[in-house]
Amino acid sequence: MDILKTYRIIPIEENETLVKLLAPRGYDEFLLEEIRFLSGKELDVVFMDEEEFAQELQKRLAQEEVLVENIEGEGERLKDLLLEEDKSPAVSFVNSTLIKAATLSASDIHIEPYQDASSVRFRLDGVLHDYMSIPPSLHESVVSRIKILANLNVAERRVPQDGKIRVKIGGKELDIRVSVVPTTFGERVVLRLLDRSSTMLTLEDLGLLPEDLEKVKRLAGKPYGIVLATGPTGSGKSTTLYAMILQIKSPERNIITIEDPPEYQVKGVSQIQVNPKVGLTFASGLRAILRQDPDVIMVGEIRDSETAEIAVHAALTGHLVLSTLHTNDAPSAIARLADLGIEPFLIASSLEGVIAQRLVRKVCPNCKVSYKPSEEELRELALEGEHIFYRGVGCDACMGTGYRGRTGLFEVLELDEELKQLILKTQDANTIRKVAKEKGFRDMLEDGVRKVLMGITTPEELIRAIKIE
Repeated sequence: MDILKTYRIIPIEENETLVKLLAPRGYDEFLLEEIRFLSGKELDVVFMDEEEFAQELQKRLAQEEVLVENIEGEGERLKDLLLEEDKSPAVSFVNSTLIKAATLSASDIHIEPYQDASSVRFRLDGVLHDYMSIPPSLHESVVSRIKILANLNVAERRVPQDGKIRVKIGGKELDIRVSVVPTTFGERVVLRLLDRSSTMLTLEDLGLLPEDLEKVKRLAGKPYGIVLATGPTGSGKSTTLYAMILQIKSPERNIITIEDPPEYQVKGVSQIQVNPKVGLTFASGLRAILRQDPDVIMVGEIRDSETAEIAVHAALTGHLVLSTLHTNDAPSAIARLADLGIEPFLIASSLEGVIAQRLVRKVCPNCKVSYKPSEEELRELALEGEHIFYRGVGCDACMGTGYRGRTGLFEVLELDEELKQLILKTQDANTIRKVAKEKGFRDMLEDGVRKVLMGITTPEELIRAIKIE
């Protein structure tokens, strides 16, 4: 009898006459009697707080192997996965996979059908890892189960569908975005997991080194002007801007954001979602925000010249504007604004600073070991002399990857009067970088090398995140 899965109660010890169990306070006495009757043994039950019990139950369920059988089946709508009884292999598989993904803090689950089997993969710290395979006979019922949870059309298999699931796993509330697309061998599913109960990161949590942290705090404290976060998709730009908002949020300030879509819910901050279908774009939304007497405006992204012009106008009329751009480094943001048609004198007048960033995986603290780098590794990072590097050898906590969690690599360009005067003459990124370096500007590579030497990340991660020429 599988007490753990059938009764959602945790067995600790068992001998010929006695079963010792962990249960949450208030557990049903009739169920305990049923277990006593079916097992034919006396019960020794240790009661604990519901939250502690939920965490322990999640840990145990996540460690269990998922039993995959070739039987179809669907269940009722998910509530708390830790309290739901398994009704079929499809329900069991979906529940167990979500529990495992939540335990590992995975950001995405991919279920990909191929000719012989379907591959299930987790994205951990930005990198996809194989989790398991399921037979084609189970794949269809798993997709049906997910569609039911997301309120999608189960019968429709020819067109892409998008939906949402909200579940609770112990103490965690997850919002799951569901994307289903038809492929040659069946429907492919990607689940994006968003932890609603997780707290937002502060500036101190981002991984900024002390001098860069002071620069970002100064930029966040500006009364007006534009501050940009730049980098590729998924590099943590919005997280940085929200950390800046947390730094300056107060009852005396009116903070309004326009995003696509809002990634965090922040008390005391008004958030608008763009909706091009009804004409609510970044540009039109930004115009409307300016009529709402804002002090601080966050624009999800400056994508076009119209949005750029309104943002500059807002900055010049006494507002602090936070936004993102897609550029490779901080100095290139100036050239990008010029490409969008902003006059050099307006860039110089409005732009206060640029934060460029990438995300790298951190060495797993559980299996971290030191080693002496090879000459080639030192040469790649332009280092000389004796140095010690660190790496993870792989353990259960990091699913054998050697990495756990992520941190940022940053370059923070503060524009002083001299650099603003330079922008009037040239918007060339290389010239601006050269002058900024003379004034103490440190680029992402230098920031990354320092984090490798501190044992935070590895040279492989640094090279993966930043193209070193």
